[in-house]
Amino acid sequence: MSGIVIIGAGECGTRAAFALRESGYSGSVTLVGAEPHLPYERPPLSKPMSGEVQMKLICTEDMLEAAGIAYLRGAWAVKLDANAGTVALSDGRILTYEKLLLATGARPRRLACPGAERALDFRTHADAEAIFSNIGEGRPVAIVGGGLIGMELASVLRAKGVTVSVIEAAPAILGRAVPPRFARKLHDRHLSEGVSFHLGHDVIAIDDDGVLLTDGSMVRAQLVISAIGVMPEMALAQQAGVATGNGILTDIHLRTTAPNIFAAGDCAAVSQPGGGNIRFESWRNARVQAELAARNMTGAAQAFAAIPWFWSDQYDLGLQVAGLPQPTHQSVVRSSPDGEMEFYLDAGRLVAAAGLGVGNSLAKEIKLAEMLIAAGASPDPAALADRSLNLKILLKSARAA
Repeated sequence: MSGIVIIGAGECGTRAAFALRESGYSGSVTLVGAEPHLPYERPPLSKPMSGEVQMKLICTEDMLEAAGIAYLRGAWAVKLDANAGTVALSDGRILTYEKLLLATGARPRRLACPGAERALDFRTHADAEAIFSNIGEGRPVAIVGGGLIGMELASVLRAKGVTVSVIEAAPAILGRAVPPRFARKLHDRHLSEGVSFHLGHDVIAIDDDGVLLTDGSMVRAQLVISAIGVMPEMALAQQAGVATGNGILTDIHLRTTAPNIFAAGDCAAVSQPGGGNIRFESWRNARVQAELAARNMTGAAQAFAAIPWFWSDQYDLGLQVAGLPQPTHQSVVRSSPDGEMEFYLDAGRLVAAAGLGVGNSLAKEIKLAEMLIAAGASPDPAALADRSLNLKILLKSARAA
């Protein structure tokens, strides 16, 4: 079997398989997925319905069959030979390829302390089932890690009446991806909902009683969840001699350093115009890079230039961030009855925007901000701050200029 082989049947790999057909590719497409299920979306895992973990499928068996995609479930790649153009699978099969897409995603970063094996990860459907089947009132939960996943889980568990403690080694939660203004607001909301925080402390050990911290205190818990981030899954690429760094290194077209091998999604570290490589961990990025990789594997040469974007739902609040806000950027705040927006200017040019409001109340404003960023707009800060001024007017002016 030759044609195109895709390693990884998550959001990125699966969308890439269908995008190949949409691009007119008629050769064989083989999708390899380690899990026993059909491909599914990960965001709904943290939002169980009626006590059951959701499995929102990306596609059905009929859709795969209709598209002529061979889906090999419950198998994973164990060896890649970039010179021979072959991939060996865990079930003994050897696949040959003309083009290969590495969409291997990321794996949870593991705690390194005595008792670390007691902590549950949150990444797969099986992880979610293990967590939500063991929660209940009177069973306190400790979440190690105050990032987006940890805080989203905290909000879901508190809504179910579960006692939640969050342990974070940094002095504040949500410090890596969320602008400080909104991180503080979310912290305050979690406090008002009854979440207890243990900030600036590392974990010494986990035992039957809970989590022992570096200050000698014990966080009582009957269930411990590890949410300390993820690491790109790049062992297969490294073994094959493909260049890696903070992920599988690619150029702006998502090509790796090995002939006919591309990488996309959480595992890919994409070359940036200003130098260096960046990984973008988000649902939208997985889809955008999947479609771009599919087009480029079939002969196009399109550069990855999407604006980074992510969202997070915590309680009734929706956070969205477009672009990459930096502390050096000029900040402009716009308040409204629906919530608050913050815009980030670099030498007068709009480069990022963030919003926090009830539900999706600020979704239209964030979308308009993205369009302003894409247009290279340099709006008047006073106009950005004026909540009575529709962003569409600024966008129209930017496009006219």
